[in-house]
Amino acid sequence: MAQSDTLSALQQVLRERLAADPNNSYVASLYAKGLDQILKKVGEESAEVIIAAKGEDEIALVKEVADLWFHCMVLLVQKGLSSEDVLEELNQRFGISGHEEKASRSK
Repeated sequence: MAQSDTLSALQQVLRERLAADPNNSYVASLYAKGLDQILKKVGEESAEVIIAAKGEDEIALVKEVADLWFHCMVLLVQKGLSSEDVLEELNQRFGISGHEEKASRSK
């Protein structure tokens, strides 16, 4: 499956889980617990990425980044946003120096 297809398919499943039974779906249980629980998971996964990056196991790092991306996508869906919104932002930044892009945020 192409990478964009994977993101689209995952996003569709995450949207479907908004209406799913929290007893039958991990994602539905996150949605039922609310934004704070989702943010807690994003924070936990971020910390796990940092820990994995300090180690030597590249596979562990990839798995932790996948967990972080997953939970960030859960957050996006919870907030009514999508992976397309993030990709559009990245596309707008493409070819612009990081210093330039950061300076433009304060304008």
